[in-house]
Amino acid sequence: MEWANDGKSRGGVLAHLERLEIEVNRSRKNLEDLQRAQAVESALGTKIHKLRCLRDELRAEVKQRQARVKASTVNVEPDQTPEISEQEVAERRKENVKAILQAYRFTGLSGKLTSRGVCVCISTAFEGNLLDSYFIDLVIQKPLRIHHHSIPVFIPLEEISAKYLQTNIQHFLFCLCEYLNAYAGRKYQADRLQSDFAAFLAGPLRRNSLCNLLSFTYKVEPRGQSFPFCARLLYKDLTTALPTDVTVTYQGTDALSSSWEEQRASHENLFFSKPLHQVFTSFARKGEKLDMSLVS
Repeated sequence: MEWANDGKSRGGVLAHLERLEIEVNRSRKNLEDLQRAQAVESALGTKIHKLRCLRDELRAEVKQRQARVKASTVNVEPDQTPEISEQEVAERRKENVKAILQAYRFTGLSGKLTSRGVCVCISTAFEGNLLDSYFIDLVIQKPLRIHHHSIPVFIPLEEISAKYLQTNIQHFLFCLCEYLNAYAGRKYQADRLQSDFAAFLAGPLRRNSLCNLLSFTYKVEPRGQSFPFCARLLYKDLTTALPTDVTVTYQGTDALSSSWEEQRASHENLFFSKPLHQVFTSFARKGEKLDMSLVS
């Protein structure tokens, strides 16, 4: 009988040691995942800084080119102003667009001259991931006009064209890039949420075609029994990939305790400040204990 009890005691100790070993391995894996994520985030931050510096240099180069063109036209005497044909104006516009595309070739804009004018390709990206590309075929004549394009119908192309196409082709292209990159970023986040974090969703992800209104019900533990939260993310500014309005509500049947209210408020801060997939990566890593460093 003593031998049996001793065997049970040893078995209990071994089981406890196995559980401790599993917990240690899990903690080590979580730490390694966190360190890898921090390394990736640091590398992306460095890359973003370099690209921003390059963007500023390219903008300065474009301004210098435009200033030289303006100076060359100003220096002509009024009584010596030559007659400029529409063909010459079109050629100058072509050269101007070509210079802009050369200056912005590292920022997602590229293009080639065509018999009618120029075909511009806008490549979108988010967090270093290359996404969809769109083209717009411009006819260089007076006035400038769009011959054909693949811009989605929900992007306000007509509004942007009316504002900038005839007066500032550079700003027209830059503004269009902002809208397309922001849309691509929002769509990328929604796709990642559905594909990589479906276990956290307690129902379907609802979104419109522009991906500027998202709503979903979720749990912070994919296999947990906790009551879910309901989130509504609104992106009023269509040139950004982060929401301008966030509402998170608790779906529990009981009164919201202080701990749940604190967690709900933390979720709102996360959705405001970080892309969706980063928020749910935090949930996956910490479970109910959020990675509060992401909120800062």
